[in-house]
Amino acid sequence: MPELLKVSITEDINRRSGASLRIIVPMKQVPDMRQVKFDTEKGKVDRSSAAAEINPFDLHALETAVQLKEKLGAAVTAISMGPRRAEVALRDALARGADSAVLLEDSKFAGADTLATSYTLACAIRKLGGFDLIICGEKTVDGDTGQVGPELAEHLNIPHLAYVSKLVEAGEKLVAVCDMEGEAHIVEASLPVLLMVTKDINIPRLPTFRDKAMARKAEVTIWNAEELSSFADPSRFGIEGSPTRVRKVFLPSEEGRKGKIFRNTNEEAISDVAQAILDFLG
Repeated sequence: MPELLKVSITEDINRRSGASLRIIVPMKQVPDMRQVKFDTEKGKVDRSSAAAEINPFDLHALETAVQLKEKLGAAVTAISMGPRRAEVALRDALARGADSAVLLEDSKFAGADTLATSYTLACAIRKLGGFDLIICGEKTVDGDTGQVGPELAEHLNIPHLAYVSKLVEAGEKLVAVCDMEGEAHIVEASLPVLLMVTKDINIPRLPTFRDKAMARKAEVTIWNAEELSSFADPSRFGIEGSPTRVRKVFLPSEEGRKGKIFRNTNEEAISDVAQAILDFLG
């Protein structure tokens, strides 16, 4: 890989904007997928069945934002949509280096699919004002769709770069390495832009005890549907604004290895093994 790919974004971006970068990091509180249970009758994840945590992929997005803040100077805002308990995840984000946090909390947001979720986030980002970068994780571990980032970019009418594994030196353009289908592509885009970063881009830092203590005292801004009304069509919130319908949820069966003993003569055994292979291959 060329040497320039090891270089971080330079101060040229900062000089171009004339001010600190404004970075927004959408985050989601998800259940621990190693423990969570599924409600197959209602077709949804039983989020109360497991402890909650920040979506692991979002931690890489936040770390990317904080590293840019440390190198260039930036204001980092973490934003999430969810119930009031998701405030815990945002306080964790503050402890890890975010400067401010916004929680979108309202029963009208409940039941949202990726389209309604991205629309609601876009409305809140418009309310926040201008921005230079939006940095998302590659996907969430509970949905695994990877759709919210690109949809958010479409709502905001900005370009997006997916599967970003490295940031590259930049001047008037932001340049990134995108890993797609086993190949590394060097892609550039003008600001503002949305990035979807992979877990290969960095190793998220752990917050210190002092940072955690300060985050517990920090203010988390909470907006409901009414406070977004100037920027949104309320019919596009929540389940009302979600065209996706889950018809069935089921857990795939896990079958162990199956063995078979052939006790025939050599020729018969060879014929039976060959037929078994053909049957397996379909």
